[in-house]
Amino acid sequence: MTQEEFSKIASTIPLQPGIYKYFDANGKIIYVGKAKSLRKRVSSYFNKTFTNYKTHELVQRIHKIEFTIVNSEQDAFFLENSLIKQFQPRYNINLKDDKSYPYIVIKNEPFPRVYLTRQPVNDGSEYLGPYTSVFRVRELLEFIRRAIPLRTCTLNLTKNNIAKGKFKVCLEYHLGNCKGPCEAYQTKEDYDENIRQVRDLLKGNLSPVIRHFKEEMKALAAYLQFEKAEYTRKKIAYLEDYYQSRSVVTGMKGGDKDVFSILKEKDIAYVNYLMVRGGTIVQTQTNKLETHLDEPVEEILVYAIQHLRSTFHSDTREIVVPFEIEYPEENTEVIVPKGGDRKKLVELSEKNAGYFIEELKNKERLKISRNVDQIKVLEELQTDLQLQDLPTHIECFDNSNFQGSYPVSAMVCFKNGVPSKKDYRHFNVKTVQGINDFASMKEAVFRRYKRLKEEQQDFPQLVIIDGGKGQLGAAMEAIEELELHGMITLVGLAKNEEELFFAGDKESLKLPYNGGSLKFIRFIRDQVHRFGVTFHRQKRSKGTFKNELEDIKGIGKATADQLLKEFRSVKNIREKTLEELSAIVGAAKAKVVWDYFHIGTKPDES
Repeated sequence: MTQEEFSKIASTIPLQPGIYKYFDANGKIIYVGKAKSLRKRVSSYFNKTFTNYKTHELVQRIHKIEFTIVNSEQDAFFLENSLIKQFQPRYNINLKDDKSYPYIVIKNEPFPRVYLTRQPVNDGSEYLGPYTSVFRVRELLEFIRRAIPLRTCTLNLTKNNIAKGKFKVCLEYHLGNCKGPCEAYQTKEDYDENIRQVRDLLKGNLSPVIRHFKEEMKALAAYLQFEKAEYTRKKIAYLEDYYQSRSVVTGMKGGDKDVFSILKEKDIAYVNYLMVRGGTIVQTQTNKLETHLDEPVEEILVYAIQHLRSTFHSDTREIVVPFEIEYPEENTEVIVPKGGDRKKLVELSEKNAGYFIEELKNKERLKISRNVDQIKVLEELQTDLQLQDLPTHIECFDNSNFQGSYPVSAMVCFKNGVPSKKDYRHFNVKTVQGINDFASMKEAVFRRYKRLKEEQQDFPQLVIIDGGKGQLGAAMEAIEELELHGMITLVGLAKNEEELFFAGDKESLKLPYNGGSLKFIRFIRDQVHRFGVTFHRQKRSKGTFKNELEDIKGIGKATADQLLKEFRSVKNIREKTLEELSAIVGAAKAKVVWDYFHIGTKPDES
């Protein structure tokens, strides 16, 4: 949408708060935003000079604008986040957090079981969490099992079933891990008290649980049941030791708060969250966010805070952040500490975010270090081809056809010197009529990098075109049409001489025949050839391709295959004389084929 086109509709956009949606030419939502004043915010996209190429790309793709008026900025805030989660627009911030978090469920049933789940369902059960670590959840469940006796069986312990004596106690009862509600050895009221203790433990509220066990220990001692009293005393010691060793104490005098920090590197932001409850850090989580426009860090942080508080069901009033933000959620207080305990918490959060980033980098370094030999080859290739950057991402294209007919294209991808098979791609040639290697190559290259450009993915440092100057020139046409010239290095690999061509160069580059660079390029070439041929064979075996000769009235598959086996291609068959064809399939069928190509008789013509 141009500024002139927008000026025609600008006056129709209200000044009230709300959300706006941008649609592309296909009717797909590409961006959702919120605003205190819709007209002012939307107009800003069309009035300013863009310093960010991606924002310019967004505006160029806007075909239609819709807006929704709401009562307050807070309503706009929540509606925006809801729509982003629902539609996941291309140009909005993308939070890379697709994992499922574990929960501890207190099942909605008589004498509830307590166990781990990753899929909360609306069945009336109580779900505590989520937790950032499944190891932590299993540890908590083991802790509960040792401290509080609960059933683990799946029996239907209704009042009638228990009264009818349908069940017998199991080994867990004899081991002291269960009090036997299945045989009415434990009342529902006593079991519910155990469940209440579980809730307190999981929320970090240890005092009432320990107080209960101390009272129980005194009562047992009063009745001279010293062994049971000693067993209860050990539970108390276990509870205290466990929480002392597992909890991260902040040194603050109680208080619940959510602490956030953000570190940004280029288009990637990392947001850390510390959940502080009762002066103790009970959970920590760092999320990675990809930004697609020139969003300020304040906007990114606000988006991440809303997502994290929603994910972890936090309703605490106090939010601690490193700088001023506009967070419109009611009943919350945003604090930017200048010193003291809260400042230390922010610094701790930033340290956690930094550690997370370093861990990601270490994993990447580990991947590369495992491929030391491949990296050496890449460095040699960089030197031989005089590339500006180390070619850690290489893609190679090849065309494939069956005896001159039914073309397809294939692309293989190498990352850090090894095949990245999840990135391999096939292309059914759609826009080319007949056999045209140049046009087929242009189509495949255009489709591949048009998609990468639209999805804002990284481009390869080196693209190898399996073919001579003609295929390379066709590929360069696609690159220029996409306005990617200078962003990708393309080379053509001549099939016979194994020499390399750069676009526009008259002389070829011949690498040492037994050198590491050429051996590596050969390996890539063989990979794309194998991948393309395999794809072609699969399609032929499924009957996807229909031989042109089979379209000739009176010629069946067997005759067509016989001719192709002898003459190798439809093009060669077209050039043969009637006598040459007769020698293979007989005079009658030869005449039908020859007439089809030379007189113009079509299958549906008499």
